[in-house]
Amino acid sequence: MANILDIRRRIRSVTNTRQITKAMKMVSAAKLRRAQERALAARPYAQMLTSVLKSLVSRAEIYDPETNQPRHPLLAQRPGKNILLLVVTGDKGLAGAFNTNILKAAVRFLQSKSGKNVEIEAVGRKGRDFLRRRYPAVKAVTAGSTDAPRIGLVGELIGVLNKLDYALASEIAQRIIERYAKEEIDAVYIVYNEFKSVISQRLVVERVLPVEHIGQAELAHAEPMTLQAKERALEAAKGTGVALRPADTREADAAAARLAAAPVDYIYEQPPASLFRSLLPKYVAIQVFRGLQESVAAEHAARMTAMDAATNNATDMIDSLTLAMNRARQAKITKEIIEIVSGAAAAS
Repeated sequence: MANILDIRRRIRSVTNTRQITKAMKMVSAAKLRRAQERALAARPYAQMLTSVLKSLVSRAEIYDPETNQPRHPLLAQRPGKNILLLVVTGDKGLAGAFNTNILKAAVRFLQSKSGKNVEIEAVGRKGRDFLRRRYPAVKAVTAGSTDAPRIGLVGELIGVLNKLDYALASEIAQRIIERYAKEEIDAVYIVYNEFKSVISQRLVVERVLPVEHIGQAELAHAEPMTLQAKERALEAAKGTGVALRPADTREADAAAARLAAAPVDYIYEQPPASLFRSLLPKYVAIQVFRGLQESVAAEHAARMTAMDAATNNATDMIDSLTLAMNRARQAKITKEIIEIVSGAAAAS
């Protein structure tokens, strides 16, 4: 049987660990609330931009009437020979299976694109470390390249998700837009954890370019949360002040939809076609920004759930160790009593 002093030391150690995991849970919950507020604050701009673009589509000739080819390069559909994949993970661990699930989805996507040239850009340290081991760094292809198909890492962004802003997403979007316009890449996908609320998340592989249907996500793969994961997240969110359901934005959605479908003829300061060409890159940037923003929120939710599970496990371990310590102490006392009684019986 273990020594009582050793058991007490283990109890103190586990108690200290429980204090740390409980504090980490509350920190993640606070960061999650802020991430939810930022996502909700950015939504009206994205909705209005989408509505304006939908309105412009009906008023501008975005396709050449003679060749039926799109006038904007971001609408051009090409055979997916050269693909760019953005993999959005976290910079830190202790978030359960958050990073692992994203990387598994990325690997499945890469396996489905065998025989094609796939370039990977990792956002987040965990994804960068994993992908760099499996897929060596390569140089980005140029227009007209005849290199053999290969899969490799072409870029990385580390430590940028702690202070996420629109400028970062705009920079990423501008870079991929320029490469797409030069026909260096034929399609752009992003792998991230789509976040609506603590109990409404799903792992998605979304196509960003080419733009086919404005306002509709082009999903190549979607994997919703399991019932068990929802139950764990619901239990972890109790008492933290985190919203359990997505915000009710039906009224704002209806107002934006009325703008897009209104039969009136708006007067634009610029021709509708020119305005459409200017706004479409901003729409792509918004899609990238939304993916980064929701991934950050999902990471905080996953870490909150993982730390809640760790805290509960620590509590169970403390109870088990306390029971073992009491049994060891009782056995020691019983042994001493037996020795005293045996000694007294022998003396008499």
